[in-house]
Amino acid sequence: MRTEDAPSHSRNGHGPHFVQSVARALAVLRSFSGERPRQSLSDVAKATGLDRATARRLLLTLADLGYVASDGRTFELTPRILELGYAYLSGMSLPEIATPHLQKLASELNETAALAVLDGDDIVYVALVPSARLAAVKINIGTRFDAYATSMGRVLLAGLPQPELDRYLDRLHLTTRTERTVRTVEQLRREIEKVRSQGWALVDSELEEGLRGAAAPVRDRAGRAIAAANVSVHAGRTTPELVERDHVPAILRTARLIEADLVGNAFHH
Repeated sequence: MRTEDAPSHSRNGHGPHFVQSVARALAVLRSFSGERPRQSLSDVAKATGLDRATARRLLLTLADLGYVASDGRTFELTPRILELGYAYLSGMSLPEIATPHLQKLASELNETAALAVLDGDDIVYVALVPSARLAAVKINIGTRFDAYATSMGRVLLAGLPQPELDRYLDRLHLTTRTERTVRTVEQLRREIEKVRSQGWALVDSELEEGLRGAAAPVRDRAGRAIAAANVSVHAGRTTPELVERDHVPAILRTARLIEADLVGNAFHH
């Protein structure tokens, strides 16, 4: 076996089972994003840290498999890439159970409602009921954001066991997205403690200027926060006080309804 496919434990920090070519192929796929939907070979090599020859072989292999398309100069993902995500979502009852409740919440408040889970240091949207009012913000199923800058992320971080949260905070590199983004890890730790004690989160213009979000945890039968339900509003239409008064009770109620259905679903299985 070539050393590329079986690197040593010391080189990659994984184990003798680790197949580096798989990791590299996934890195190539992850290098595409909403900001970078179409990339040149040089772009991909730079984004992944791979040399051009390796990046080219991986891109052409992914093209042979139907996950990448090329016009000869640039590369882009194809719709086939959705198969990977849909396989996960279709085996996951949570979005299916949550969506009717999110629809009611979105209709009641006339705002965008969503459900997200924690994946590593990011949140990932797994259910979404968009509002025309928030059309300017590009959010779709599968959209990822830094957990620390979002209301759903703060709720999910607050639900982590303390040692896991400490490890997250130790490795965290904060990026200033707006003037209001939390600046220090200690400040974030205080915010997470506040979320733990009050049972919900409100984040005001930290992810994107003018975007205000409130979220509550969705817990499983063991009491673990497995997801977060959220409503996003334009800051110009309301105040944090009004969001707390008018939106938070509705979000908390929605989270409890989703939890009740999840427990019922578990019993029926």
